[in-house]
Amino acid sequence: MSGPSALRPARPTLRCLREDLCLAVPPVTAPLDEIDHPVLAKASEQFADEDGKHERIRSVDDQVLFKVKVQRWRGAVWLDADLPWLVAAGRREDGSGDDFYAALEADGRAARARYNAEHSDGLKTTTHTAYLLPAREDHVRYRAEAGVRFVRRLRTTLLDLAHATLRDGREHTREFDTFTLGLQVRADDGHETYLAVRITGSVPPNLTVLILRNVPGCEAEGWYPEYALPERDLLPAEQAWSNLMDPSAATQVLDDEEG
Repeated sequence: MSGPSALRPARPTLRCLREDLCLAVPPVTAPLDEIDHPVLAKASEQFADEDGKHERIRSVDDQVLFKVKVQRWRGAVWLDADLPWLVAAGRREDGSGDDFYAALEADGRAARARYNAEHSDGLKTTTHTAYLLPAREDHVRYRAEAGVRFVRRLRTTLLDLAHATLRDGREHTREFDTFTLGLQVRADDGHETYLAVRITGSVPPNLTVLILRNVPGCEAEGWYPEYALPERDLLPAEQAWSNLMDPSAATQVLDDEEG
């Protein structure tokens, strides 16, 4: 039997970040799900798996929103498939109960009244909170962060592969969505250390450049294309590159992994 499915870390909408948490929007190189804030950390912890039990905000009936409570912070989370969004947040005032949720309900009722006054096909729900849900700017931001997440994954993978091949001299590979990445050290005792990179699959030239630039211990301008692997010729969907690996960098990779 498989375990519960993991959800992605919770992230705030840009409106919630600016207006409710009163935080500046960081550069795109800093993913919003990594912002250090108690209510966001609690949301990620609470929604760590999709089978967890959550308390719905019953006073809001036009959307399924869930409560998040930590210290004096209160929040509302909306689930988009496996991605929890913190769509609203506020602080509980001293001596009060869950006033944040009462205010959320009041705002939802007022928004519903405004909507019905402006539209002939009025809402049948008692609240209107759709304006809190992720907007176009939120999805644009999330897609922009995808590049950052990919580069982080690529760098971690290259370090792992470099460590593995430095230990045994064999090729080690890792699967990505559309390609396979392989690294192999080729060295003779007392001679320079060569590192070969094999990419199997269809990848654009800019991705090949990105991969080669992030291989540890190798000069970015020192790569040369190879037309065969040590044991065989390249297949049509393969490309290979080789470079000298700095011995001190190789030692550092091993020390970092084993330390």
